[in-house]
Amino acid sequence: MDTIRLPIDLGAAVKRHRQQLALTAVEVAARAGRSRDILYRLERGEDVTVSALLDILRALGLSLALQPAGMPTLAEMQRRFGAEALDDDDAA
Repeated sequence: MDTIRLPIDLGAAVKRHRQQLALTAVEVAARAGRSRDILYRLERGEDVTVSALLDILRALGLSLALQPAGMPTLAEMQRRFGAEALDDDDAA
């Protein structure tokens, strides 16, 4: 199961699942009743409406499950804030 903390993580997970199912963006968009551009925006980690997200997940046979976030890993922090910002703290 993917741990998703950022929009780009969600987009990558959706794209990976779509590709594993061997579905084109057009096929998923048609199943979801959404435009292909909405799917592409989601896959790039851009903002989409919650209803569009849920329609796309449903079209892929996926659902959301909420769980406590816990502490992010160093890699997650670096992706979120950039490796340079974390390295600067070490130098101080």
